[in-house]
Amino acid sequence: MAKYFGTNGVRGLLDLITPDFVSRMCAAFGHWSKCGKIVVARDTRTSGEMLEYAAIAGLLSAGCQVVRLGIAPSPTAEYQVLHQKANGAVVITASHNPPEWNAMKFVDARGIAVSRETGEGIERLFESRSRKAAPWNALRPIVKYPLACEDHANAVRKSVDPSVFKNAKPSLVLDCANGTMAKVGPALFKSLGCRVTTINANMDGTFPGRPGEPTEANIGDLIASVKALGADMGIAWDGDGDRVVFVDEKGKFVIGDRIFSLCADIALREKKGDVVTTVATTNAIRDIAAKYGSKVFYTGIGAPYLSEGVLTHDAVIGGEEVGGVVWPSLHFGKDGLMTAAKIVEAACAKPLSKLIAGLPVYYNSKTKIPCAPERKQRAMHAVAGFAKLAASKGKITTIDGIRVDFKDSWVIVRASGTENYLRIFAEAKTQEKAELLMKEYEAIAVKAAGQ
Repeated sequence: MAKYFGTNGVRGLLDLITPDFVSRMCAAFGHWSKCGKIVVARDTRTSGEMLEYAAIAGLLSAGCQVVRLGIAPSPTAEYQVLHQKANGAVVITASHNPPEWNAMKFVDARGIAVSRETGEGIERLFESRSRKAAPWNALRPIVKYPLACEDHANAVRKSVDPSVFKNAKPSLVLDCANGTMAKVGPALFKSLGCRVTTINANMDGTFPGRPGEPTEANIGDLIASVKALGADMGIAWDGDGDRVVFVDEKGKFVIGDRIFSLCADIALREKKGDVVTTVATTNAIRDIAAKYGSKVFYTGIGAPYLSEGVLTHDAVIGGEEVGGVVWPSLHFGKDGLMTAAKIVEAACAKPLSKLIAGLPVYYNSKTKIPCAPERKQRAMHAVAGFAKLAASKGKITTIDGIRVDFKDSWVIVRASGTENYLRIFAEAKTQEKAELLMKEYEAIAVKAAGQ
């Protein structure tokens, strides 16, 4: 079992993510990647530059060719893996975590994030004493590539119809979270002819504007700005730009489930194919796929599993309930820029609120409870035991955590792969039923977690 790798890379506070640790782990990744070309990028965190240099040093010591992007969104780096025909990427980012955190996201040659299971092989190299550094005459110079964000934006621009934007001239408020999307989001939408107002668009690793996670509670300024300006839409990214959420023209927050549902409808209308999603995503995806005669394939929660599923099933789109969407026509990572562009394009013809109103309706309730790492297994065992009692009433799925499906509702309990929490998520045809189902399983999880 992996010691350091979580659901998506290695993350933690700086007492773990030290320059020495990063250098050694990246050297191991370099050897695992056959000492080839590796793309390196980082987010805006105050520790980012320090750890970026450490990552580069480790990769160089393994004999890798480093292509340095500097500050860039995670999807930009993932796009560049394919664009540069690289052996992989290292992105120094803790995504939506608080500013005192940092992490290494590793990406393989296919542009797919390295999972916990694959990370075990990298950890063995990390701990191996037989791994040798490259000799002095095999070390390669760093290649700086300042056009990475421009390349990514151009690829997104080619995926939409510019005339639709120029005719509608939508008014957008963009919340860049003081993160990497400030480097590419506003410029892209201005180039498409949108009227753009920005907030939190100065890159600042202390995240002074709001926390990096774009929850409804965290984007109050965006909601207020959309209402005050009478804008057509508000868009908010997380710190590294792979996730995105929206506010409609009425100032109403649109949850990630509905954004992915809308994206699935857009993608399936444009191209016939199948959909991949996680076991914690709305049944609306199933309903939308059925409308187009498509299949839905389920994966565990986390970018590596979602992306792997999209590739395996040759799907036209993949996504998750927190606002991460994979557009395989571009690359296999979650891409908040591409998602934003496709949603704005669709909203040029019909207001976002009406697009959302046309989707199948489900209601959800979610929570998370603290759970120490050493208690997670025990807690999940207790939940599994309780779920078996409900087996006569529903179907149990154990791809990731414990999910129980009933006739018109479902609930999932899973241990977070990145934080010390158990997460509980329920969905039903009414808000009351979703709330009751969530609380029923929350009570079991709280008792088992010792809270």
